[in-house]
Amino acid sequence: MTHGMRTDARSPHLDSDSGRDWRDTATRHALLPLRIFLGVTFIYAGIDKLTDSAFMQDAGSGSIGDMMRAVLDSSALPALVDMSLENPVAFGYAIALGELAVGIGTLIGLLTRVAALGGALISLSLWLTVSWAAEPYYYGNDLPYMFCWVPLVLAGAPLWSLDALIRNRRRRGSY
Repeated sequence: MTHGMRTDARSPHLDSDSGRDWRDTATRHALLPLRIFLGVTFIYAGIDKLTDSAFMQDAGSGSIGDMMRAVLDSSALPALVDMSLENPVAFGYAIALGELAVGIGTLIGLLTRVAALGGALISLSLWLTVSWAAEPYYYGNDLPYMFCWVPLVLAGAPLWSLDALIRNRRRRGSY
């Protein structure tokens, strides 16, 4: 057999149980580690702010008020910082509760695209205010976080999520 093809050959990438290529499975699950990381990180950030008595103050060491006053002159959007300074404690609670909502939504996969958009907007606003003056720019961590949210804004949470569960139930007509 000079130019024949072996018919008993098996692809080393094929999962014999499901008949699915392992690369296809890896591709389908590729956003899961990102979802877990961002969800846990934003939940932690929100809880950390809510439980830090120094942070939720108008003034004082480690307070949201002092932090916002410190970045006022170096911010790309001083108007946003001015707005936060009208009521720094309320702004601190808004950021903390927003991070918590985004983190929970992302982690459990509920309204994932909306949660990811919220996470991207929080990260963008923090980059344009708090970490704008970081030099070089890649020392500021809010910009990479913003771009980490983009795949989840675009793709949502197609697997291991409440979004997928709801979508599957709707398809079957049982929801």
